[in-house]
Amino acid sequence: MQEISNPTDYHVALYIRLSKEDETEGPSQSVTNQQSLLNEFVRQHRLSVYDTYIDDGFSGTSFDRPDFLRMIADIEAKKVNMVITKDLSRLGRDYIMTGHYMERYFPEKRVRYISLLDGIDTGVESSANDITPFRAIMNDMYAKDISKKIKSVKHDKQRKGQFIGGKPMYGYKMHPTEKNKIVIDEEAAPVVRRIFALALEGVSCRQIAVRLNEEHIPTPASYARLTRSTKGAYCGQWSSERISEMLKNETYIGHMVQGRTVKTSYKSKRCHTQPRDNWVVVKNTHEPLIDEESFRKIQLLVSSRKHTRSRTYDFLLKGMIYCHECGCPMAVMNRPNAAGEERLFFVCRTYQRFTKAGVCTCHSIKEQTVTEAVIAKVKEVCQSFFRPERLQPIAAAALKEARKTDASEAEIQSLQSKIESLSANLDKVYMDRLSGLLSETDFDRIYKRVMMDRAAMEEKLKLLEAQKKSPVSTEEMARKLVQQYLSSACTSRELLVSLIERVELTDDKQIIIKFRFRELEAVS
Repeated sequence: MQEISNPTDYHVALYIRLSKEDETEGPSQSVTNQQSLLNEFVRQHRLSVYDTYIDDGFSGTSFDRPDFLRMIADIEAKKVNMVITKDLSRLGRDYIMTGHYMERYFPEKRVRYISLLDGIDTGVESSANDITPFRAIMNDMYAKDISKKIKSVKHDKQRKGQFIGGKPMYGYKMHPTEKNKIVIDEEAAPVVRRIFALALEGVSCRQIAVRLNEEHIPTPASYARLTRSTKGAYCGQWSSERISEMLKNETYIGHMVQGRTVKTSYKSKRCHTQPRDNWVVVKNTHEPLIDEESFRKIQLLVSSRKHTRSRTYDFLLKGMIYCHECGCPMAVMNRPNAAGEERLFFVCRTYQRFTKAGVCTCHSIKEQTVTEAVIAKVKEVCQSFFRPERLQPIAAAALKEARKTDASEAEIQSLQSKIESLSANLDKVYMDRLSGLLSETDFDRIYKRVMMDRAAMEEKLKLLEAQKKSPVSTEEMARKLVQQYLSSACTSRELLVSLIERVELTDDKQIIIKFRFRELEAVS
């Protein structure tokens, strides 16, 4: 390493990192050894140390390390302009991010980087600097190789039925003496047994969750003292999803179930769910909390309720309605009115799931009321941009061109033929429904679509036949077409989705429309 000619110009950050993967390289990588080497270099070159940053137990494949981020913050604050590490792998083992800091970030921030054992010094011209990218790739390959070996060992333990997770399933705890083995947690086990007993009695998952919340029983996360980075409206509350997941988990009948999720990459902490065929299930590895016969009956009860959740309702603003207070999507319920007619209502989903917890309020309001209010506002906004007088000449020109072809008679016949074909299709679909070939849901969907298409064609046919009997002037027809467009365009779901980002309903039944464009916000 060359002599540093101007040591007083530098404020030095000494960065030290150690992880389990580095322990295989021997004790020379220890925090004490790294710190001793860096301090000796600083003393010899009479440098001023601003701070020492130590990440003990953090992998080099990720740069989301507490003291590394603290060092970056000090660089941003211009408190540090030199970074020294024992070697390049201490900075990181991800060659892409290591190259980013070496080649882009440090030079842009006027930070000099020195790696002692590699002979890297970005403050001087050196051949060691030229091969830095290759060193970074080798460090990355080392991390990848270590990851493969660790994954192989974990898979082997999973196949043997040994527990390798961080926290056992709620109701179990780690064995006090035997490694990779779980035993019953006598404090949480009664809650688990009660959940299964209630399910066996026919109590729904939602009702079980409500009871546990009313009795202020800690959730599995709260019991394990786990902290969540993002706290939502449901945080700290039992939910039907949590209960359902527990009721379907074979861990409670003594089988070790692992491998349900897998990491995307050795460089990432993000996981994705595995299909059930890829799970690692080893039977009879620990004491069960639930007998297999009760577990089997509960699976049948849970499966029998699935059809009740599949019912959906179609309406114009579907997927666009949210609660203003908690920010969650609104649920839709079908309630009969005083006359016995079914009407759709919006209800806050948070309130629906956690009624007794007081997390949010009902927000109940008719779907028709919201839809009409939104359409009225969209018409008001659109009319300030549309000018009917500009559209009429365009419509008039199109009508004149259409009349030149004199194809009205042919179009009438075509429409009549299509209407007859749709009527025949309706008859066939109805017979398929009666014979059981078509489900009620599919029948309703097809029936509504065909009826809408037929109604549109019949309306067009009436218009053409009226024109044939008593011809209307081109200007008058153009005016009617423009008015028809302006009145019907705002009821198009495609248009509404394009214009509106979301609609929020407040506790006092106010409707807040958030448009996708600022110009429309200004008009509204």
